Amino acid sequence: MNPFNEKPMHIDKTLQNWEQLYPKPYDKREVDPYTKTRIILMNGTEFESNWFSHQFARHTDNNDLRRDLALTRYVEKQQQLKISLLKPANESILEHTISYEQLAVDLTAELAKRELDCEVKTALDFALLEDFDHLYRYANLLEMEQGIAAEWLVGRYTEIMPGRPTIAHHRYPKDNVKRSIDAKNSDVQTVLNTMIITAAEQQTMNYYMNVTNFACSDISRKLYQEIALVEEEHVTQYESLMDPNATWLEMLLWREYCECYLYWSCYMTETDPYIKNLWEMNLSFEISHLHKAAELLKKYEGKEWQEVIKDGEFPAPISLHENKEYVRKILGDTVQYTSNREDYVRVKDLPKDADFFRFQDIINPTTQIVPSHCVIENFIRRRGADYRYQIAPSPIPELRNRRQDNTSVGRKPDGAPSNGFFCNKEC
Repeated sequence: MNPFNEKPMHIDKTLQNWEQLYPKPYDKREVDPYTKTRIILMNGTEFESNWFSHQFARHTDNNDLRRDLALTRYVEKQQQLKISLLKPANESILEHTISYEQLAVDLTAELAKRELDCEVKTALDFALLEDFDHLYRYANLLEMEQGIAAEWLVGRYTEIMPGRPTIAHHRYPKDNVKRSIDAKNSDVQTVLNTMIITAAEQQTMNYYMNVTNFACSDISRKLYQEIALVEEEHVTQYESLMDPNATWLEMLLWREYCECYLYWSCYMTETDPYIKNLWEMNLSFEISHLHKAAELLKKYEGKEWQEVIKDGEFPAPISLHENKEYVRKILGDTVQYTSNREDYVRVKDLPKDADFFRFQDIINPTTQIVPSHCVIENFIRRRGADYRYQIAPSPIPELRNRRQDNTSVGRKPDGAPSNGFFCNKEC
């Protein structure tokens, strides 16, 4: 599909009244796990678009342009609110968190499997293991506090077991900034991937930042606090991949194109008829926003959309599905890596005075105060072993012990062996 070839409706016709804006929430007992993750994905995508538009408006003094941005931005906010209200009132914050982390795992794996840029793929694979571990930590908290087995919330599509332990995720902030892509010379899928994953991680960070103080116990408040700061690291990593040299109007065009692509992907893969119709409607709205962005690009910069995106045909749709074997391979190959400025290195290859070790000493002076570790240790004390859902033992022998939480893997030089990252094509 090429959204530039579609006839757009007038943006005024995309405005909705209160009755139209309030959707029928899904039934948390019957909904497909990937319907929930698509909802979270598009909620984050709409937030990212809305926030970008606000920032754009704060960096131009052209009120005609600001008015055009304001109209589209209002519709984007209506779309986001409607999508967010698909979540039912009887789904707890922690239950919903499991879906956030399932999205993080399976979306990241899906993007990495199709990514042709080696540096972007490595960034995806690196953070994949961290979100995978977050799922494990939250799942143990959920079972401990609410007696709910997260494996049923994820439909047993996604394994629940340790990844790179969360205690090892805390890096000196300067080490999270990576090399940016050049959108004009990158594959369309690569540009889309950097935008999609940044929006998804931004939404996760926002969610955790906003619900931390609503959690029902000290240990859960502390876990959300810790992981929210890891998500801050992920947003820093992913946003640094995006092209910083594109103009505001070029990025506006890319963002609207990305939204069209994701709504089309959701429509093509959705199994719930009611929500599938919502994706189709929002796709038609976004097509009008895309054409307006192309119009603004031509008006203010004298550029045709083809000078920015070239071929408007969508890549294959993003499909959310199980990725157990892929996650296991990345876990087995790269669990012992950390980030060092623009690169990723084995912990054992860092100098003893590396910023990673210095920062670890500041944030984690003792393992006993680290919330992600305390959650698992508390669970083990109560139940005798941690909570997991796995199809086979962990590919990392050091992470197989269910009666003790490992705090060395990914953090200590001798924590575990790792082979290294791999690319989808020769760089």
